[in-house]
Amino acid sequence: MQKVLDKSIYDKIKLLCADGDGLMERNEFQQALTKYNAALKLVPDPFAMWEAATWIFVAIGDAHFQSGNMNDAYTAFCKATNCPNGIGNPFIHLRLGEIQFELGNGILAADELARAYMSGGSKIFAGEPEKYFDLVKQKLKEPPNGWT
Repeated sequence: MQKVLDKSIYDKIKLLCADGDGLMERNEFQQALTKYNAALKLVPDPFAMWEAATWIFVAIGDAHFQSGNMNDAYTAFCKATNCPNGIGNPFIHLRLGEIQFELGNGILAADELARAYMSGGSKIFAGEPEKYFDLVKQKLKEPPNGWT
């Protein structure tokens, strides 16, 4: 069951995450992680009850992914799946698939990337290296209306 955070805590979390997002845009991943981890510390236990934890874990995972730290990225994205609206989130499944791909786990990569495609369509792959969507095309039958 999801709960609503106190407004003052929520506002602090949003500010820290916005700072982290700005750092991510400048490829300052370690500094962004510092902000995201500070935001996560404001989320009460258990994390799985708070939607804010979902997007904070996603931000942490993405910072690790962008910096090439696949094991920590995987851990963060898995934690996001245990939080509200984590399972079925196309971006979470996209990153989990990309991480598995980069770790050499083709079967798991195909499964997660297919989940991302099924819930987000081809647009979820926009801006991502083609190798990830190519794997989906190899593993799934082309839809009747094409790969839209």
